[in-house]
Amino acid sequence: MKKFFAGFGLVYRGETTFNFIGKRVIGFTVSLVVVLAGAISLLVQGLELGIDFRGGVAWEVPAGSITDQDAREVLDANNIESANAKIQFLTGSESQVMRVQVGDQPEDVRLATQKSFAELAKVEVQEVSVASVSSSWGRSITEKAIRALLVFFVVVSLYISWRLEWKMAITAFVAMVHDVLLSVGVYSLFGFEVTPATVVAFLTILGYSLYDTVVVFDRVQENAQKFATSRQSFTNVANVSTNEVLARSLITTLSSALPVVSLLVVGSMVLGAKSLEEFAVALLVGMFAGTYSSIFVAVPLLDLLKRNEVKYKPFKGQLATGAAMAELMGSGAIIKRASGAVTSGDESVQSAQDTASEVAQRATSVLTHPPRPRKKRR
Repeated sequence: MKKFFAGFGLVYRGETTFNFIGKRVIGFTVSLVVVLAGAISLLVQGLELGIDFRGGVAWEVPAGSITDQDAREVLDANNIESANAKIQFLTGSESQVMRVQVGDQPEDVRLATQKSFAELAKVEVQEVSVASVSSSWGRSITEKAIRALLVFFVVVSLYISWRLEWKMAITAFVAMVHDVLLSVGVYSLFGFEVTPATVVAFLTILGYSLYDTVVVFDRVQENAQKFATSRQSFTNVANVSTNEVLARSLITTLSSALPVVSLLVVGSMVLGAKSLEEFAVALLVGMFAGTYSSIFVAVPLLDLLKRNEVKYKPFKGQLATGAAMAELMGSGAIIKRASGAVTSGDESVQSAQDTASEVAQRATSVLTHPPRPRKKRR
């Protein structure tokens, strides 16, 4: 327990020294496995599209003691195939409602089934709501969402290219696409229903993904200028920057996730608002995916793009870890590979020790001075 709190304290104070860039293979592998699993699931079983996208009819009936089998018998009695019907029981604060969704039906069949459900529940016909949605409406929503997504990607890429640099724009774009693919894959794997609320949530999570990524990139740019004269590799700059903003990213994500969890628990499970559940699940998946991608996807990709630039290539093999990284984070300049924590292919340990000795001598000469002569007494 003490180790846990000690580690939490390091994260909170921004004093961690994790080698994120050195572990990029693990991060890339995890992302690749999850995205491929989602892609295979999309090809095999696709997405569970809601009635708004595939079109159809939905009845909401006061449940009472009605069972799933009772609802299917009503559908069969009205010549509606019950095998593919989707039946849900939504629990509210006062009562339970049964929602039955099937494919599109003629108006006379919809009304006859509504009357049959009312007789089954022993309520007035008006108490059984019926909603019919055309599949063309769902297609219209999908097309508009895709257009909005493409415009968002283009505008964001242009802004990051102008505000930071084009290499950061590329990696931010890849991270956002990663988050969308991961979220869609999760929905396909677990069979979550995709509704208009889900589409809105997917567009919302792009904001979280972009926020986390830009926060890290902004710190990377600041540290690149800070270490411009200290002859550091871009790997060191990226590692230091990620560790410095790690606490901010985690705290922001957790604080944003708490109200979403409240939506999921209170809104869906207690109040029975199904649309809130669909919205909250997509938000939660997207938030955690955005935080993960900003640390384990965006920054490592940026390192691969920038490590061979002219100003960083001579120090490409340089990697500060442990105490060396802590010193780099604390002072802004590291004693050149004075310990084995920093590795480089072109400098020996002896020259590193000599450099450390010279630094110590200069520090001593600055901090010491000869004693001042005493004044003679008159």
